[in-house]
Amino acid sequence: MGKPPFERVVSLHGAVVLRVCRAVLGAHDAEDAWSETFLSALKAYPELPADAKVQAWLVTIAHRKAIDIVRARQRQALPMDELPPRESPLGIPGGGHPEVLDAVGQLPPKQRQAVAYHYLAGLPYKDVSELLGVTPEAARRAGADGVKALRAALAETPRPALKGTSR
Repeated sequence: MGKPPFERVVSLHGAVVLRVCRAVLGAHDAEDAWSETFLSALKAYPELPADAKVQAWLVTIAHRKAIDIVRARQRQALPMDELPPRESPLGIPGGGHPEVLDAVGQLPPKQRQAVAYHYLAGLPYKDVSELLGVTPEAARRAGADGVKALRAALAETPRPALKGTSR
């Protein structure tokens, strides 16, 4: 006696597999797990021995698919209204020196990018040049011009007096 056609397997065991999926996952994800179970089973069914316990085999597949869905759900990001504050070992950009970021923001685009990539991110000028689509020498020049412009702009900016000192 050979194996029944796969359609018959689905009609005989589909309800049991769906109950297992609902029990493990709840109604929301159960149909996805059920579908995934029978897609996997369809691929493997030709190799299944004729004397195999089909329902146990299907429940095993359903269990694995349910675990996959639970794991995927745990990896998904949760939507939030605001990101939680997270301290950086580098500090908060602009925290304490807003005039520097303001001055960087006033630089021409290539200078601003060269300064940010080289001085703030620590990339070598070879990498900066690839990002900007220029030669390494042009990237170095843009960085140097940007730093020169920053020094000039910051020299003009009045700085608040430090606590405990007079200016």
